[in-house]
Amino acid sequence: MTLQSIYRRPLPEELVAFASDEGRRLFREALATGHMENFFALAEQFHTQADPAFCGLGSLVVVLNALAIDPGRLWKGPWRWFHEELLDCCSPLDRVREKGLSMDELACLAQCNGADVRVERASIDRLREDVIRAARSPREPMLVASYSRRTLGQTGDGHFSPVGGYHPERDLVLLLDVARFKYPPHWVPLAKLHAAMQPVDPESGAPRGWVVLTRRASASALVFSISTRSGVDDLVRALTLDMRPALAEAADARAAIGAFARAIGAAGDVIELREAEAPEHVRAAESVRDALRATETHRIAGDDAAAALALAAPDATWSVVGEEVRAELASLLERDRAAAALAPEIRRMREQLEALARFASRRC
Repeated sequence: MTLQSIYRRPLPEELVAFASDEGRRLFREALATGHMENFFALAEQFHTQADPAFCGLGSLVVVLNALAIDPGRLWKGPWRWFHEELLDCCSPLDRVREKGLSMDELACLAQCNGADVRVERASIDRLREDVIRAARSPREPMLVASYSRRTLGQTGDGHFSPVGGYHPERDLVLLLDVARFKYPPHWVPLAKLHAAMQPVDPESGAPRGWVVLTRRASASALVFSISTRSGVDDLVRALTLDMRPALAEAADARAAIGAFARAIGAAGDVIELREAEAPEHVRAAESVRDALRATETHRIAGDDAAAALALAAPDATWSVVGEEVRAELASLLERDRAAAALAPEIRRMREQLEALARFASRRC
């Protein structure tokens, strides 16, 4: 049997290809009204997804780079740049390749990689407001739409695309489709796009929608970045359920931190902590490590990874500890987190862990 190959597909009649005569005219008209300001930052970073299942990762690569967020990690050679292979915080790439991403998972990834996010499954009026606000701004916010291709008359189903502009007179949204091998960027009526967001995503059990992304105001030294090799559920379980029996028996704060460190050690490669590789981050990384190793938490845990995770762990991690021990523990951890060189990094890790926990809870 010979596999038939495919070179792109024709757009449904109601959708307008960006590079067509009509599509270019729509661009000029929208540009004249000031509703294409975000297009230029996105166009600079426009990218074809690296795998047929990577529409979410590809859209996120475009938007994170358009927001000019420094990933703090090397891509290749000396270059720090977002690529799909770096976006493995909330789900292993092999799993994404097999199942794709849900909208909540994409939001979790964005949060883990330096963006502030807002997930929306709201009214068409809210969608229009967010599209217009993004279209009229040269840098942020940025929008990623999550929708059903089938509802738009296209082949396939769940898909992600960055939103690249808006035509106010005709109420059209420009979708910068990252699956350029399948469909070109195209204009779609906003009402049809909103309708395409209503079908329930079978992976999440919730309707689709859109994600609003901005740059996080406070950066960190990015010494540690949390990743999940086997999946977010394993990470959250390691930080909550797996260590509950040992933590519940802790007689004091030292015993609780010791139990935590042993549980993290037993978790193996569920948690990967990446240290800074870029030369300009080395001094900051050394300052963070020195501050971490000077803490009481580190003296008890005896390990950089376990100590950093104990300082960054969400409050739910310690919920089974006795009340008096929890008060002692909170005082110790709060004091250790306050070191000037360490505080931004711990705050960053805590944000990542909380984003992962929120994502895992929505999947339950």
